[in-house]
Amino acid sequence: MYYIVETDKSFDQASTDLEAAVGHLGFGVLHIHDLGSTLRSKGITFEEQCKVFEVCNPVQAAKVLSTDMRLNMALPCRISVFTEKGKTKIGLIKPVQMLSALSQDPVLTEVSEEVEAKTIQMVDEAK
Repeated sequence: MYYIVETDKSFDQASTDLEAAVGHLGFGVLHIHDLGSTLRSKGITFEEQCKVFEVCNPVQAAKVLSTDMRLNMALPCRISVFTEKGKTKIGLIKPVQMLSALSQDPVLTEVSEEVEAKTIQMVDEAK
């Protein structure tokens, strides 16, 4: 269900490289949530770092939404760069498994397979 890789890169370098890979592969970064900073700004002790990148390919998103508008709640795709016990990791929840839990439509299966291949490629390029 998850695709997570460990990298020898710093958290900041992995984040920069992921953002570049997203653009290189025809997707865009809609927003970056810095969860670690947000938690710390609320007075919560949180030692790890975590950025969640919301990524989207408008053509693929349009296919999903035109097939089943309810799936807007599953969009955009999210890829995280995070630290865990001193190691930097990059990961995502695989779109095929996530969307198959929500729909059995063959159009959505095809879209999720294409998106999964691209998002895994983004993670691997950023690694």
